[in-house]
Amino acid sequence: MSPDDKSDKLSLDLLDRDTVRKRARMVAIGGVMVALAFGAIVGFIGGRWAGIIAALIVALPVVLLALSEARRTTWLEGTRVHVRAFGTRTVDLATADALDLLVTDMRNARTVGLFVRGDKKAINIGLSMYSGMGGRELGIYQLRRLADALAARGDTPGLVFSELLVAQLRAEARGLAAPERPLYRLGSLAPSGRMAQKLHPDAVSKFVTSLD
Repeated sequence: MSPDDKSDKLSLDLLDRDTVRKRARMVAIGGVMVALAFGAIVGFIGGRWAGIIAALIVALPVVLLALSEARRTTWLEGTRVHVRAFGTRTVDLATADALDLLVTDMRNARTVGLFVRGDKKAINIGLSMYSGMGGRELGIYQLRRLADALAARGDTPGLVFSELLVAQLRAEARGLAAPERPLYRLGSLAPSGRMAQKLHPDAVSKFVTSLD
């Protein structure tokens, strides 16, 4: 069966909805507290209305970001990846212009994602999230479907990422601990201290080639 035949909707959300909403709520609360403090300082200097306006300018983008994250959901249909927050973006893995491995480092958690671009749109598919010696990973079926869709491209980037996901599945089947799994090891290659960074394609390809 080809990836195009597998047209059922498959969730690609790495975290459950309750966890996502809790994280978004904490971001919103933190942003509002910072905005109030900043507004108080500006208000002390420039008056009450200046302080109110300053607080709104700081708080509004953070609150909108938190709402977007709380609503965000990602799914796969056939070879098409969709992500919805306030609107919906879609990128077809079969025709995507570029594939990259994106590593984000926030709140003591390192997330490894497949960053896909196509038709002037971009989506980051969270594959795994690690903190310390453990974490969360996409399920077996999700990784298998993504691997099949990437392999169907028939080009080098698609085959490299497909082999990476297959290696991750093999590591899970063998019962290897998180630090021994390919996604954890690749995520560890990214230097710390940067919120988001792409691993060089040559580094990813060399790593995948070295796997058993």
